[in-house]
Amino acid sequence: MFQGAAALTLDAKGRLAIPARHRDALAKLAENQLVLTAHPHRCLLIYPAPAWEPIRNKVLAGSSLDHQSALLKRLLVGFAREEEVDSAGRVLIAPELRSFGQLEKQVHLVGQGDHFELWSDAGWQKQQEQIFALGADLMPSGWETLPL
Repeated sequence: MFQGAAALTLDAKGRLAIPARHRDALAKLAENQLVLTAHPHRCLLIYPAPAWEPIRNKVLAGSSLDHQSALLKRLLVGFAREEEVDSAGRVLIAPELRSFGQLEKQVHLVGQGDHFELWSDAGWQKQQEQIFALGADLMPSGWETLPL
């Protein structure tokens, strides 16, 4: 279970140091094999390779003749890259993914349960502003009884 947000820095080669608290889980779940891809909200998705496979298979099952399915295939599968966490706990963020996500030096790694989102500093700040702007309207219908 990946949760929490961490402000991190990409190094000069575009590598991201995975926080130590997540490294053991990634080693056990995926033998340090990750899949990075683009998300429609202009962040990146980082999945342990085994968690990505059923998502990829579902996306690929969509018809290429359906316009929306074809667009999602191009985005999610077209940008997907397999990367390995190195011995220092870093993963390379490919230049095309850094460009897509508008990632510069400061980034935010956000746990989402079975995967992570990787946001640019500006993108993460915008997400937080959108959350705060919703105020009481943030909760989706049916979640009113969520005990927080």
